[in-house]
Amino acid sequence: MASTSPAAGPPGGINAVAPLAPNAWLRYDVVERMLPADITDVLEIGCGQGSLGARLAQRYRYLGVEPDRASWELAQQRIRAVGRGEVRNITSGELDTERFDLVCAFEVLEHIEDDAAAVKEWAGRLQARGWLLLSVPALQSRYGPADELVGHFRRYDPAAMTALLEGCGFAEIEIGQYGFPLGYLLETVRNDVARRRLAAAAGRSAAERTAGSGRFLQPSGRVLGATTRWGTAPFRMLQRAFPHSGPGLVARARLAG
Repeated sequence: MASTSPAAGPPGGINAVAPLAPNAWLRYDVVERMLPADITDVLEIGCGQGSLGARLAQRYRYLGVEPDRASWELAQQRIRAVGRGEVRNITSGELDTERFDLVCAFEVLEHIEDDAAAVKEWAGRLQARGWLLLSVPALQSRYGPADELVGHFRRYDPAAMTALLEGCGFAEIEIGQYGFPLGYLLETVRNDVARRRLAAAAGRSAAERTAGSGRFLQPSGRVLGATTRWGTAPFRMLQRAFPHSGPGLVARARLAG
């Protein structure tokens, strides 16, 4: 299959409609370069507020699912601004028999206690020899207050991610890290903010914390969106020289068979 032609984009540009947070810019720099060739139909699981989904919707036949209603409402606005794609206020388990060339889940898997069951379920959403593209926090040794605040069960070392994907029926596994050096500073800031918020969140379940994670420290507005875009530009280039360093991990794998 060939990918669809890129959309012209919403008025004001995609960066005004769907701004990315600084760490999301670092992540997207890697994700964009790991998107498989010759794909058409894309499912994003846990699309949050839709900033990355809006970018995918410009290029592919896109469906995002997001169970948190507040995040879904904003994601829906952003996808509508792009003029193509769809976002549903459901979980991936509520989908019907649709199958996709690529299933994405960015900063989702770490929120799920039984991660192997989740990956196997996502594999079931793929066409034969389809692709899975994930991002997760890297390195269990860096688990900190921000992870606890937003309901993370774990972080992932590269070897652990490889073993998980192989055990769930995937091959052609490619793993990289991102965020050196800016990501470490951003993570320190998130941990400092989280320490102050954890006391207030003490009575909330992991599911409630997960529901709000997509809204944690997210930018809004054209000016802030432009600031994060241009402010992270040199760091996006710098991190390419250190593909195995940083507090974030991106993995791509293909369904075996």
